[in-house]
Amino acid sequence: MTTDATTPGVDAPTWPAEFAERYRAAGYWRGETFGGVLRERAAQHPDRIALIDPAPTRRTWTYRQLDERADRLAAGFAQRGIRKGDRVVVQLPNIGEFIEVVFALFRIGALPVYALPAHRDTEIAHFCAFSEAVAYVIPDRHAGFDHRALAARVRADTPTLRHVFVVGDDPGPHTALADVARDPVALTGPAPHELAFLQLSGGTTGRPKLIPRTHDDYLYSLWGSNEICGVDADTRFLVALPAAHNYPMSSPGWLGVLYAGGTVVLCPAPDPDTAFPIVARERVTMTGLVPPLALVWTESAATTDHDLTSLELVLVGGAKYSEVAARRLEPALGCRLMQVFGMAEGLVNYTRLDDDTETVVTTQGRPISPHDEIRVVDDADRDLPDGEPGNLLTRGPYTIRGYWRAPEHNARAFTADGFYRTGDIVRRTPGGHLVVEGRAKDQINRGGEKIAPEEIENIILAHPAVHDVSLVAVPDPYLGERSLAYVIPRADAAPLTAVAVKRFVRERGVAAYKVPDLVEFVAAFPQTGIGKVSKKHQRSAAEQH
Repeated sequence: MTTDATTPGVDAPTWPAEFAERYRAAGYWRGETFGGVLRERAAQHPDRIALIDPAPTRRTWTYRQLDERADRLAAGFAQRGIRKGDRVVVQLPNIGEFIEVVFALFRIGALPVYALPAHRDTEIAHFCAFSEAVAYVIPDRHAGFDHRALAARVRADTPTLRHVFVVGDDPGPHTALADVARDPVALTGPAPHELAFLQLSGGTTGRPKLIPRTHDDYLYSLWGSNEICGVDADTRFLVALPAAHNYPMSSPGWLGVLYAGGTVVLCPAPDPDTAFPIVARERVTMTGLVPPLALVWTESAATTDHDLTSLELVLVGGAKYSEVAARRLEPALGCRLMQVFGMAEGLVNYTRLDDDTETVVTTQGRPISPHDEIRVVDDADRDLPDGEPGNLLTRGPYTIRGYWRAPEHNARAFTADGFYRTGDIVRRTPGGHLVVEGRAKDQINRGGEKIAPEEIENIILAHPAVHDVSLVAVPDPYLGERSLAYVIPRADAAPLTAVAVKRFVRERGVAAYKVPDLVEFVAAFPQTGIGKVSKKHQRSAAEQH
């Protein structure tokens, strides 16, 4: 084994040789690289539109143009000393330059470290220092925030950070990305088994861990997703969520669509006022949403004047999608629903296009691969029968064997035989579909009685005056924890009271301990960078009760 930084196993555990051989023999690991795939697609259909950036002025890239732009940027980065294995923090919104930069780094074998647009000094400083990043790519300003000033502060405290590249009209004291491109040069590039990039873990406590993904394993998740979702050259995929996040990147995401030779349409913001005109104008056929956003789209579709008839499939994932909300989506948007349950560490589950309606609205799907190994276990790691909720453990051809440079955490997060402890509580149906019951840490322990928040959230969401709901634990000196329901009322409904919410739950016949102890009405929920409800922040606020 080499000591090159892109060699899995040096900075993170990798797949044992017998597993790697098994996955190659099964045809999952095809020996491809991201840079090589783009080159092939550019040769196969050079004039097909690969990428559309509609705002503020519509721009398009053919596959030839995207390939050439990646080559020229790669040459410019290399001239500035960026080498194979170097880490580069990329913090760009949903703009065409994001795709260009990522593929340029792939060509070199440098590793993008994906930061979300919402990250600020604390997160960026950590990513740059921990990854020993040599470069940082930013917009000049985004959503009213000056990233150039942030970059100057971080650069002053990060000895390895030699370059800041800026997309926009005013790079300030940094280097304009527009000035980087050079005539293409020969580059060795990465091997398929080597690292392609580092993603951020989705944990809600502590600083995110870095997730090492190889070309081999991640490309399998792409084409495996494409087969399940029916992605082909005619697919026009709207990237409504932040493009740097795993879900809109790979499920099937913009990378999956580029793999298939389809068209990626970037969306600057996911709200219906922004997204619906783009769907109509660009004839978008597919997109991926998180549950809170799916709720908003579902309600807005009833009054929009925009033509959404091109939509064929909407994927909803990133968090548990309630059955009540799931039943509303297809009639509202006039397209198929597919539920997705996955994680940046690997395992991805989908409902299938040929699943019956009940399966689609009541489960979160089954794994991509026949070689995805699933265990549902109790707290002592004893396997549980189908139908009984437990901790989800998994390993497979695209699930990592360890985080990057985190040996102590890896000892807790992985079993001795390589299963990843996802932290999710699920139950498995006899047909192999998974139903997400919640996160292990989200489970409420009320005097020894366990409450799965999603169960009660689903009940409350069925109330006609409720738009959305989130149930969290409140510390209690006698019971240990009580339950607090944060409720967003519907604006067009009659006023709702806490008593009415509790009565509604009680009348559904649940155990008395599951009726929320407290109900608080709010206008909105705190959110993570991708738009998921941040229960971490809700729990912190709940501690004040």
